[in-house]
Amino acid sequence: MTKLFALLFVAVAMSIVACGPSAEQKAKMEAEAKAKMDSLFNAASQSMTTALDSVAPKAAEPAAPAVEEKK
Repeated sequence: MTKLFALLFVAVAMSIVACGPSAEQKAKMEAEAKAKMDSLFNAASQSMTTALDSVAPKAAEPAAPAVEEKK
């Protein structure tokens, strides 16, 4: 009986492993993950650029020239 359960366990384990994704599916999942990461990176980059552009003009304004008074 133990040998039968061991044999069934091995058969079930091998069938689960055999049902994994194929090489094509893995490549497709990697390509989709890369596209999502690129999209997130571009969105973050755009957000940072927008934030810096909203702050930069205030910092880039030239200061009023110091006027020395002569007495």
